[in-house]
Amino acid sequence: MLEGNGAASEAMRLARIGVVSAYPVTPQSPIAEVLSDYVSQGRLDAEYVRVESEHSAMSVAIGAQLTGVRTGTATSSVGLALMFEMLGVAAGLRLPIVMPVVNRALVSPWSLWCDHQDSMSVRDSGWMQFYAEDCQEVLDLILIAYKAAEHADVLLPTMVCMDGFFLSHMSQAVMVPDQEDVDAFLPFYEAKNLKLDPSDPMFINNLTPSTEFMEMRYQQFEGFNNASGIIKETMAEFKNRFGRGYQPVEAYRCEDAEAVIISLGSMSGTVKHIVDQYREKGKKVGSIRIVCFRPFPTEDLLRIVPENAHVGVLDRSMSLGAQAGPVCMEVRSALSERRPDVRVQPYVAGLGGRDLRPVAVTTAIDQMLEGTFNPAAQWLDVNENAMTIRRYTEVA
Repeated sequence: MLEGNGAASEAMRLARIGVVSAYPVTPQSPIAEVLSDYVSQGRLDAEYVRVESEHSAMSVAIGAQLTGVRTGTATSSVGLALMFEMLGVAAGLRLPIVMPVVNRALVSPWSLWCDHQDSMSVRDSGWMQFYAEDCQEVLDLILIAYKAAEHADVLLPTMVCMDGFFLSHMSQAVMVPDQEDVDAFLPFYEAKNLKLDPSDPMFINNLTPSTEFMEMRYQQFEGFNNASGIIKETMAEFKNRFGRGYQPVEAYRCEDAEAVIISLGSMSGTVKHIVDQYREKGKKVGSIRIVCFRPFPTEDLLRIVPENAHVGVLDRSMSLGAQAGPVCMEVRSALSERRPDVRVQPYVAGLGGRDLRPVAVTTAIDQMLEGTFNPAAQWLDVNENAMTIRRYTEVA
């Protein structure tokens, strides 16, 4: 029995990380604590560095990875925000750092609870992103992420995201593979790009003129293009070795569906449960779960969305000032040109740790089955007093 945080710690232990740069932040703190125990108990042969901030945590991971060592760190919410500057450094240096991100809302208002605003705010920072549905996937996707990220044609850092408290503190039965099997799947780390060596010094992250900067970005672009196929290959290899299969995007009862809900993370289980209820009533409803958000699985999505379907996208975040949330905007972009038969309805739900109640999902599905469409995001399960709660009113 492992919580999501425990599954992440086990995965990093099995990956034989050589340096842990740790700074606790709720709800990620148990990862830092468990890795500390592993090192002190001798279960993990690693240097444990207690840093003073998340900015330093990523800085230490970058420095260690540049010496040819596989590293591990984790963060959440405002910690990820403080780390932002160094995320770009890790991506630009093509360092395959893997980092669990325990999703938690960003301030303000202050919150300790889950939504995807933190990881979605850095979706264009040059990091790959996976979203886990349960604790088993947390462990498995971290191992898959290390393998794919370290491929010579990828070399991109990766976030493995899990919903705060819904997964991070929820105990589930998790199959933990033997160390020997993981070693065969994920060999000893070998730096394939930049490497710091005192006997052969070099400049790293130096000031780059405009004559070369765009080409460096293009190299990252190609890395993401390569990653799409390599992630699938890595997932297939993982299934052959461990028996559990994954795809960048997964369809559920979509073959003849007239209404399809797209989601990611832990709420996908609730969506599938409600899809089953509608199917029992003879309603043609399906769901799609996005596992790999970066690189975005455009071709897979085009393949599995049924013809003439009404698609609703459940975002656990919102791009304020835009018509829709970030996941919906990606889905619309993927389908707009080549699938004009599909309408994409944006929905927002579950912010700040609010549970995704069945009524939110059924409201969305009923609207789609009725043919109701609004290009702007529909907020589900919002209190009627939304415009008056805690609102400041000047006293006469």
